[in-house]
Amino acid sequence: MQSRSDRNEWNEKNSKMNGIASTIVLSMTNNYFALFAISVLGATNYQVGLISSLPQIVGMAAMVLGTIIMGRLEEKKKFTSYSIFITRLFLIGMFFVMYLPLEYRAWVFVLLVGLMNLPGSISNLSWQSFIGDLIPDSRRSGFFSERNRVLTIAGMAITLAIGIVLQLFDKNSPLPFQVLFVLAFGFGMIEIFYLNRHIEVKKTTVEKKKINFGWDAYQHKPFIYFLVCGLFFNFGWQMAWPLFNIYNINEAHATGFWISLFTVGNQLGQILSFRWWGRMAEKYSNAKMLAFCAVGMGAAPTLNILSTNLVYLTLVNLFSGIFVAGTVLLLFNQLLEVSKEENRGSYISQYNILLAIIGFAAPQAGVYLLELTSMDFAMNTASVIRAASGAVFLWFYYHMKKSSFHNKVLSYEK
Repeated sequence: MQSRSDRNEWNEKNSKMNGIASTIVLSMTNNYFALFAISVLGATNYQVGLISSLPQIVGMAAMVLGTIIMGRLEEKKKFTSYSIFITRLFLIGMFFVMYLPLEYRAWVFVLLVGLMNLPGSISNLSWQSFIGDLIPDSRRSGFFSERNRVLTIAGMAITLAIGIVLQLFDKNSPLPFQVLFVLAFGFGMIEIFYLNRHIEVKKTTVEKKKINFGWDAYQHKPFIYFLVCGLFFNFGWQMAWPLFNIYNINEAHATGFWISLFTVGNQLGQILSFRWWGRMAEKYSNAKMLAFCAVGMGAAPTLNILSTNLVYLTLVNLFSGIFVAGTVLLLFNQLLEVSKEENRGSYISQYNILLAIIGFAAPQAGVYLLELTSMDFAMNTASVIRAASGAVFLWFYYHMKKSSFHNKVLSYEK
């Protein structure tokens, strides 16, 4: 029988390999959905907005279903594997989009991207709960910062390679995108292989027959406070997502090669900063560093619209990648920190359900603001909301610090 330390080491190793395969899948697909939709399928601004928002509203329904299922599972690994497999099957459907009548292609592709998030959100929820149980609290900041760094290096390498290959094809050619969808499906199978190599300790589920919708999470005040901060930040963060795609492709006329370079620049910024964010989180806390991170994220939309020069836009992505690294690491760590271990799945699912609502509304708000006003106004609005969330996270930090001090005093008096 393996010792706990040996089991943790084995799980961390396989989690990195699983994550690398998953990152390659996403790098081959998500990075180029908008480019494929605009350049090959002729999608409208509204349809491009739906590529960002539709998966979120579909994901909300998935989270409700996932919450019920997760509360009844004694083992999460097998369920997570099946969910990932179903998600990756949608990539095969995307391969066949080009064989549909011209007028249906863009809409079918948008629907496939959206519906793929039904099993995708469930797999994400189950993976978060699964990995949260496997990685000890003391290892989280160090392990996830290192894991994210390794995954980002893998993503950067594959994205750069894809960008170079795309240069060999006409920007309106569907062939390279079809090849990417098929290859991504293959790496999805590798992703599942390494997930199944994790060692999971079976847990006995209390009241197994009772359906749990996860509402017990709202009885925990630190979680509620985190929800307010996290959702406000995510609205400003995600409302700019379709705007970046529309600006870069339609106004800066970026090709597949430059889209790849933008992604590589962003990933390079993440690689250079993941460890730093992990160290700072351990030193100053996740909440305090999130306040700093939000201000940096706030600068990105405004900086992006200052020029259509493609080299400049690559540098902006390099800069924003530094703060994306902090956002990804700190938000997840903070979510785990405000979640109780005995019913962590409830906290994660409720956060993701509400995040899905924001994820649907925010990109639509961004596109609506663009149609109503201008690209400059819409991007600057996103910047203001992002930066303002820094003050909200700072409030959260001082409130949690005050609550912690108060609890220690009460404990001492007892």
